[in-house]
Amino acid sequence: MSKVCLECGDSFKGRIDKKFCTDLCRNSYNNKIKASSSEYYRTVNASLRKNYKILEELIPEDTAKASKSKLLQKGFNFSFYTNVYTTKKGTNYYYCYEYGYLPIENDYYFLVKKKEASEK
Repeated sequence: MSKVCLECGDSFKGRIDKKFCTDLCRNSYNNKIKASSSEYYRTVNASLRKNYKILEELIPEDTAKASKSKLLQKGFNFSFYTNVYTTKKGTNYYYCYEYGYLPIENDYYFLVKKKEASEK
């Protein structure tokens, strides 16, 4: 029984559930389907990586302080972070993996590194 490849349209023979004539056609078909959705993930991950590297560079030990202008100058994007930690007092620390920042007075940020991460 002859079937038609979903990617290239060529006819082929094989198992009943086979949909592609070759692995190349199967990979090409699946890459086209995943391309549009994976572009968003790539953009978000690139922003998270950049934020992570900036925070890592600015925090020599466990804590530091930096101005908003300095963070923006380096390309930091405040829209991307991995989680928010709210203290008992209600202040929010925004984290990019193990590096975090807390908005403080006069457009400055208190930069921290999670203690669990620094102990490993």
